Amino acid sequence: MSQPIEQANPYSAPKAKVDDAGTSGAPPSLWNPNAAANWSLIFTPAFGAYLHVLNWRALGEPERAAAARLWFIVSLVMLVVYVLLGIFVVQERAADGAARGLAFIFLLIWYFSSARRQANYVKEKWGGDYPRKGWWKPLLIGVGAIVGYFVLALLIGVGIGLMQRAV
Repeated sequence: MSQPIEQANPYSAPKAKVDDAGTSGAPPSLWNPNAAANWSLIFTPAFGAYLHVLNWRALGEPERAAAARLWFIVSLVMLVVYVLLGIFVVQERAADGAARGLAFIFLLIWYFSSARRQANYVKEKWGGDYPRKGWWKPLLIGVGAIVGYFVLALLIGVGIGLMQRAV
């Protein structure tokens, strides 16, 4: 009696692969690490670092999640630094140029020292064969955060301007 031939179902979940330790496990649902890094060009490294924290947690890598969380915190601190540059650097063009240059350098440092590691990890472990999380929620949160950041920076600038006029 012949065995029926199994055909691959293109809609099924990816099959578990055996890793270097000899254990197998289905890949978790993740945000594409490269896409998270690319969206960070618009939404700052804080956006990508936070998604990488969540990805590392899903991957069962708490130490790497802690390192990504540190990058997220440093990214938030850098956002404060950019506002402070606008407040304390007298020449507006110099402040804008310094903030943009610093932001670009920070983005490169974050990408090459953290973000690329997750992209390589996922690529080596599953290639492109892993379930992906949707982007609507994080992108809407990112838009809201950017709008909130600019409104807050504007209010701080206006408040400082009013205080300077009063003196």
